[in-house]
Amino acid sequence: MSQYPESAPGAHPDKRALRRELLAVRNALPVHDVRAAETVLAERAFEVAELAGARTVAAYVSVGGEPGTAALLDALRARGMRVLLPVLLPDNDLDWGTYEGPSSLVRVQYPGKMALLEPGGERLGPDAVTTADVVLLPGLAVDARGMRLGRGGGSYDRVLARLAAAGAHPALVVLLYDAEVVPHVPAEAHDKAVHAVVTPSGARRFT
Repeated sequence: MSQYPESAPGAHPDKRALRRELLAVRNALPVHDVRAAETVLAERAFEVAELAGARTVAAYVSVGGEPGTAALLDALRARGMRVLLPVLLPDNDLDWGTYEGPSSLVRVQYPGKMALLEPGGERLGPDAVTTADVVLLPGLAVDARGMRLGRGGGSYDRVLARLAAAGAHPALVVLLYDAEVVPHVPAEAHDKAVHAVVTPSGARRFT
């Protein structure tokens, strides 16, 4: 679940331009390629040791041309992991619920956004993410430093700030296509590097 506004007011102009370019490429991907990547990502993700050994994972439901997460969500549950999924709040912050399989998801249409699939059960509160061993982050690109380019809506900036305030240190992992690992992502002072990226070619760690 990551269809948030493409860019927040005052967003870095280089980030806005790069987002437009990357989204255009994603939007042109054939459905077959998106589905094929989803299957491979569900296997490659467990090359990240923290994910393979996690008890609780905060994830998201992919939309549109994003690298698919459906197969990975079910693979996490099959390993006995607790999977948290986000629920969009009116101020663009995120609440969380537990993923109990595809039938537990409900389709929610937000004004001005694509319809999102969200967990239909109990709401656990925004702080539930601080219990995760691994947080899977949506993104559009990552560079050699591990700097992630998000969509710019600010939802996951709040998640990262909440983790820091709670003294929580989960592994941060972004799921991307191979071509979205780029030489450089424009970074600002508040941006935080991820620990690893997973693409159809495999997992890569950052130091």
